[in-house]
Amino acid sequence: MLLPERRKEKEASKQLMPFIFANEVAEKLAVVGFSTNMLSYLTQQLHMPLAKAANTLTNFNGTASLTPLLGAFLADSYIGRFWTITGASIFYQIGMTILTLSASIRPFRPPPCTPNGSDCKEALPWQLAILYTSLFVNALGAGGYRPCIVAFGAEQFDENDPKEKTKTWSFFNWYYFCMGVSMLLAVTAVVYVQDNVGWGWGLGIPTVAMAVSVAAFVLGYPMYRQLEPSGSPFTRLVQVVVAAIKKRNIPMVSDPKNLYENDEMDEKISIYGKLVHTNQLSFFDRAAIITESDNYSAPNPWRLSTVHRVEELKSVIRMGPIWAAGILVITASAQQGTFYLQQARTMDRHLSPHSTFQIPPGSMTVFTYLSMVLAISFYDRLLVPFARRFTGLDRGLTFLQRMGIGFGITTLAIMTAAIVEARRKHVAAQAGLLDSPSVTVPMSVFWLVPQYALHGIAEAFTSIGHLEFMYDQAPESMRSTSTALFWMSISAGSYVSTMLVSLVHKYSAGPNGSNWLANNLNKGKLENFYWLITLLEGLNLMYYLVCAKYYTYKPLEIRKRDDEPKNSV
Repeated sequence: MLLPERRKEKEASKQLMPFIFANEVAEKLAVVGFSTNMLSYLTQQLHMPLAKAANTLTNFNGTASLTPLLGAFLADSYIGRFWTITGASIFYQIGMTILTLSASIRPFRPPPCTPNGSDCKEALPWQLAILYTSLFVNALGAGGYRPCIVAFGAEQFDENDPKEKTKTWSFFNWYYFCMGVSMLLAVTAVVYVQDNVGWGWGLGIPTVAMAVSVAAFVLGYPMYRQLEPSGSPFTRLVQVVVAAIKKRNIPMVSDPKNLYENDEMDEKISIYGKLVHTNQLSFFDRAAIITESDNYSAPNPWRLSTVHRVEELKSVIRMGPIWAAGILVITASAQQGTFYLQQARTMDRHLSPHSTFQIPPGSMTVFTYLSMVLAISFYDRLLVPFARRFTGLDRGLTFLQRMGIGFGITTLAIMTAAIVEARRKHVAAQAGLLDSPSVTVPMSVFWLVPQYALHGIAEAFTSIGHLEFMYDQAPESMRSTSTALFWMSISAGSYVSTMLVSLVHKYSAGPNGSNWLANNLNKGKLENFYWLITLLEGLNLMYYLVCAKYYTYKPLEIRKRDDEPKNSV
């Protein structure tokens, strides 16, 4: 039977989820509300060339996924996750406000193009400076919010309780489910307002949503379970490396039990469990060898580290190859916000032959988010119980298995995109539209649905599995940092996409202005670009399978709670 205190903690965990999920829904409505259709804003309102606009968008996404390292450092080391999230949300609010004002005030944008498009001036440097300032401030907001919100939500559950531990994995699924629902709303209602009412209103709605998210999150402050910052995790990792190098010439002990351990020293960084010794990366074990010059009771951490701290470093190193495998998956997914959108813009976007309503190009990602939400529901309610019968795991599949399935589906998605683009160009050629990029190709935009849907299904497997992996396998004192590394893989994937676009645009250039990534897609060879990414995804999948096969899971000795019976395990 649960003790009263334990029962209260479990009830509090359930009560806190609406505050956290409400914050995530509003935040994603704000971010996705302006980022999904941003390519249209850059090309149609600021008159950027397509390649420059695509790179601006991917660079922003990359930077917004890189700054979480800074936010994670502050959260884990100094101010805690709650205040990091709150401060970051305020930055988001400022950035969204600047962007809304720049879209609403006429002088902040270049004059409209002439009807025939002959006179179309690109935004002036100072106008672009306002845009870049708002994007940079938003990136800073992302830096504090993204690495902390997932770890903050997951830590509301007690990992020492097996039932609560199981709920942690359900939390990741429901977190992504709520995120998907908010994204669906953003790419339908918000994008429709942007395309048909105006960008001032279209960006103003997400700005108000951001303000609501801050209020919703702060309201739950009295009930949150908050872990105290435990000092810089980066410093501890460096201390282990330095100590191991200093003792590189000292013979290794024959029995690992003779390595240094100090539970009191590690108390704040091992609340839920202590990492035990592993035989891999044995060089770093030297940091835990006790010598005559070491003060056993009050050691100098730059000369002597505990086994727990050594295993923290080992865990981070072991996670590296799996983490890196997620980069190219993001490179493929990044095409949804750039070239997929341009494909959709050239096609027949009517719901039916007799319909007057046209689907906004930016709203095509609704099929990504819809398929993601459905896939998450299918996974959580059907696949997990079914797989549990065969694997014996509470979560059904390991996160490595889940990621591997997603990698395969991502490869299939970009392959499908290449086939559909070849078909779209064939239809354009038959209709005599190769030199008429502004004329709609007589091919339904619903041909793009399979590639969007496959990306959504892939994300339900890859992204959630990757996030689970980073959270579970990271040392508990570095969970904000590990979540930041998850976002950093997204950053790297966005930058790889930018690099690929730049290289392909440069080296595929031919005479008479021909190019794989020409502004006129009808005369370009976008399908070749997709086939190139397909090849890279296939190689990445094989690399991942090798890494997953030889991966060693984090060894953890679970701490018993003081209120548990003595005979409990």
